[in-house]
Amino acid sequence: MIHILLVDDEPELTAPLTKVLSKEGYEVDVADNGITGQTLVEEKEYDLLILDWMLPQKSGLDICQELRKCGKTTPVLFLTAKDTIDDRVLGLDAGADDYIVKPFELRELLARVRALLRRSPHFDGTIEKLKVADLELDLLNQLAYRQGRAIKLSENELKLLEYFMRYPGQLLTHEQIYHYLWSEEHQPSSNVLAALVRLLRRKIEDQGEIPLIHTVYGKGYRFGENP
Repeated sequence: MIHILLVDDEPELTAPLTKVLSKEGYEVDVADNGITGQTLVEEKEYDLLILDWMLPQKSGLDICQELRKCGKTTPVLFLTAKDTIDDRVLGLDAGADDYIVKPFELRELLARVRALLRRSPHFDGTIEKLKVADLELDLLNQLAYRQGRAIKLSENELKLLEYFMRYPGQLLTHEQIYHYLWSEEHQPSSNVLAALVRLLRRKIEDQGEIPLIHTVYGKGYRFGENP
């Protein structure tokens, strides 16, 4: 069982987030202040810490710094309203592994949680296989399979395909995809995404195979057998 500690003083955020994480199969502990969060970190072993930056009594930044001083490598994901580059640098220098700015979409946070949990000793790569129609994605080995053929993927192709396959049938906007694939300070020009989609299509949609990536003009893309 994967154990996650969520430390945030906003119940309107922790309640739905705990529900979603539990639904994903994770065991979640919640603390609404930094002192309680720090105590739980010291008493229990977690596979991931999700920390709000600004907390009553003790900040998430302080918790993260003390965790690293003790030599613990538990992945840390910061939730924060602080969105300047200086703030991000400060958080990462304190030992955070990732950083997401409030407000955020739950599915983006879940994707980041999954990425960080792959570092956990309890992670079982066998569960990290996705299937949509006759396409299967093996995340552990970075390979896709369709019609008996193995498809090698680049890092960005893998990340994009994973995003598509986790949300089949849903419209994923250009903005959502850009935000998922690239950090705000490193976002490329608008035609880079279109080029990446073209490359991915060539790999996963061979001649005679049903198209899976559908363009929703002016908005984004939808993935699956039916547009």
